[in-house]
Amino acid sequence: MERRARILDVAGDLLLAWGYDRVTIDEIARRAKVGKGTVYLHWKTKDALFLAVVLRSQFRNHHRQVARMRADPLEILPSRMLRGLFCDFLNDPVLRAVYTDDADVLGRLNDTAKKELTELIAEGDRMLCRHLEVLRGYGLVHDDLEVHHQQYALMAMATGFFTGEALLAGRSPVTPEVRADILARTVRGALETPGGQKAAAAAAPEIIALYEQFGELTLREIRRQVRD
Repeated sequence: MERRARILDVAGDLLLAWGYDRVTIDEIARRAKVGKGTVYLHWKTKDALFLAVVLRSQFRNHHRQVARMRADPLEILPSRMLRGLFCDFLNDPVLRAVYTDDADVLGRLNDTAKKELTELIAEGDRMLCRHLEVLRGYGLVHDDLEVHHQQYALMAMATGFFTGEALLAGRSPVTPEVRADILARTVRGALETPGGQKAAAAAAPEIIALYEQFGELTLREIRRQVRD
């Protein structure tokens, strides 16, 4: 496990420094101080290795998200959840590359991920939809839109703020923390009701369970990328 983690660490560093297309398994093996055959002992292909890099970063982000929900039930609210995710995104270069579809870093890996991870992506969409349904049931978000329309609005707002980090690089007049607060305020104004701590505490266990289940699916996918 330690050797596998070291290979993933090296692969992630090289992905960010050189981009997917330029990184070779030989260079990963050299820097991880293992033989090339050892890398292929764990992952069948270069794609499988780098998908594992991306999935590991997403799983760690997911774990932080669940920890915030456990610490404070109000973190299940879309505004708070996206604020946390946005801060994680700003602090994790792999997440930034994934969420902004950075072709210089990812090359064709994003296209590969969309094909290989189709079911996981679809499950993430279903989880978010169910999350909103639970919130609606507890009166924590508005119900004047269909839930799928609400889900689309939430994802569109997140996409706008995330891609804005690349499009507006160096031109934002505010700090990252303030940008995160602006995102939270935007989401809160569009979707949420003035529901309080008591309703959030009642809804939290069901929502946390959804995210824990999705985390298990992500771990399963990471393991699937490993050679049997």
